[in-house]
Amino acid sequence: MEGTNPVNKKLAAALSGGAVLVLALSGCSSSDDNSEQLNSWAKQVCDAVQPQTKKITAANAAIQQETSDDSTPEAVQKVDSQAFQDISDAYKAMATAVQKAGAPDVENGDKKLQDAVKELNTLSTAYAELKKKSDDLDTKDQAKFADGLKGVATELEKLSRSGSDALAKLEEGDVGKAMSQQQSCKTAAVSSSAGKG
Repeated sequence: MEGTNPVNKKLAAALSGGAVLVLALSGCSSSDDNSEQLNSWAKQVCDAVQPQTKKITAANAAIQQETSDDSTPEAVQKVDSQAFQDISDAYKAMATAVQKAGAPDVENGDKKLQDAVKELNTLSTAYAELKKKSDDLDTKDQAKFADGLKGVATELEKLSRSGSDALAKLEEGDVGKAMSQQQSCKTAAVSSSAGKG
């Protein structure tokens, strides 16, 4: 099994970075001066996002577990494939939920909404492509598989760095304050073990 462990660790590290994306949807500040409409919007988004957050966290955990020991390439590929599919589905569902909620009652709310929906859909597509890349890896050749995994891990790192911009913009200012008051957003932050605010 030599040669795969460092790559597996790199993949697991990249994945844990990817989990941070979801936390862009969990604010930490709080305020009571938000409009009823904004609070209602935040509740709708947070309630819809929470189960998807759990799905992404579970998928990341599955990959980390599989890549943390000397698993066979076939086993790693199978878990990666399912996890990438789950994450892709979750981001797609988030995009739909945010779109359905409509623009938040803030300045430039419509642009923020469209940017966030576009970002989430882009992430969904990117993870679907990662699934395909992972499925296409040659599990019969250990060295080739390790090289292929390196490529997947590199893609993941890029995703984890670039993915949170629009989401962070969506919840600037009053939107973030409203979201931080929603129990479901607080739960999402805590369950991903980065809910410090």
